[in-house]
Amino acid sequence: MYRLKLSRIDEELESSEVASLCFLCRDVVNGKRLEGIRDAKKLFLRLEEKGLLENDLFLFQLLQTIRRTDLLNLLETDSSPPEEADANPMLSEYRVMLYKVYEDMTQENLEKMKFLLSNVLGRRQIETCNTALDVFAEMEKNGLLSNTNLDELHKVLLELDQQLASTIQRHMEGLTRRPQTRGPHVSMDYQMGNNTPQPPEANDVSISETRPSSGGMSVCSDAEKKTESCPLSDHEDYYALTHKPRGLCVVINNEDFIGTGLSNRRGTQEDEKVLHTVFTRLGFTVSVHNNLTAGAMRQELQNLGSQNFSDADALVVCLLSHGEMGCVFGTDEKKLDIQELKQPFTSRRAPTLAGKPKLFFIQACQGSGYQGGSLPCPPRPRQEQWDKQSRLEADAGPVNGETVPWEADFLLGMPTVQKCKSFRNTSKGSIYIQELCTQLIKSAESSKKDDILTVLTRVNNKVSKGEYLNYKQMPELMSTLTKKLVLTCVCADPDQVQS
Repeated sequence: MYRLKLSRIDEELESSEVASLCFLCRDVVNGKRLEGIRDAKKLFLRLEEKGLLENDLFLFQLLQTIRRTDLLNLLETDSSPPEEADANPMLSEYRVMLYKVYEDMTQENLEKMKFLLSNVLGRRQIETCNTALDVFAEMEKNGLLSNTNLDELHKVLLELDQQLASTIQRHMEGLTRRPQTRGPHVSMDYQMGNNTPQPPEANDVSISETRPSSGGMSVCSDAEKKTESCPLSDHEDYYALTHKPRGLCVVINNEDFIGTGLSNRRGTQEDEKVLHTVFTRLGFTVSVHNNLTAGAMRQELQNLGSQNFSDADALVVCLLSHGEMGCVFGTDEKKLDIQELKQPFTSRRAPTLAGKPKLFFIQACQGSGYQGGSLPCPPRPRQEQWDKQSRLEADAGPVNGETVPWEADFLLGMPTVQKCKSFRNTSKGSIYIQELCTQLIKSAESSKKDDILTVLTRVNNKVSKGEYLNYKQMPELMSTLTKKLVLTCVCADPDQVQS
């Protein structure tokens, strides 16, 4: 059955795509063993000889890199997914980078590149090159190109296209910042600034988690000039943050549940605004999707997982909706299991995210129960208490679900423990998301370099101290992160982060 799947994949691949796959495999299969290969079946035999097809992971990486994600479904017909281990082969970041240059190169620039290199490669050799990948392979044969020797190619690309040259430049800079290891994610970020915002006065708001987010006054302290301090030490204990932008932050914001048994989620736009502001300042490209059905949410996540994340350090997904234990609701009141959220982003499905942190923050109830507290909160004035409670709602639904398993390099931040409600201020946003954004910015502007788990523990502490509709709220985090993640501000100008 497995060979049948490989044969079907071979039938779908064009000769140019087979040539691309051969180029991507040059670091794991001897170049002479790849010569003369015109169809994928012969390539698969070479990979089998090297033990590279013992599971589907390496082939997944190859197909995803050449953007044939439509063929990935052919590898998912078995009832059990392939096992993954630390020893699994990974595509070279160097080869993926060269493939990106090839994809972005026009025919005109290819001809110019061949002309500029003809004096060092020889006219006969250069005339046999039909694609940029052929040129790169010829340069490698002549000792003019390797993972640590990119100067000649960079010099040529500077004459052709600044964008192509910048792709090489980013890779070269990454080599100087990190030790040479198999994984591409070991260099550190720069700490930006040392300004720590002061906590609000107790009488500014009824509860600290519902501070206003507009203009960045309460959550983002942008007024002071930022200066770069020393970078974090190159250390294997930290996730690398070297790209600008750092990656994608996708916000799914469900507010209107028209024609369902669920109420509209007033105040959620404040959560969307502050998430947009905060993660832009942290260096992410933010994309917002409003009012999606369960099917649309599922499709959006699948589309996101099929992207190439070679030029990203991390992924953030924020989902704001109604929910119950183990799931969230689409605007059609249909369920999306939380355990489904990570599936498009595992190393099996999204190999360019392997070893990179994937952060999920969810604002939704996880049941219809309420949290109690062992000690009463300090009394508040009657009028203030009435005003506060009149604007609090619960993102609730019926109770049903099961424990959610998570794989490596995932972090899931939940507003509440299972079986319980979470609360949202209908004019200022949810308790959890507002406090999360407050603490993220506070940490990012601090010189302490707190990692994300420390920040989220602080969020737990702040939220747990409040009292909401006479009840408590206890956020929960689940982590399979394998390194420390330190997020710092990249964008310091408040005018640059307006949504």
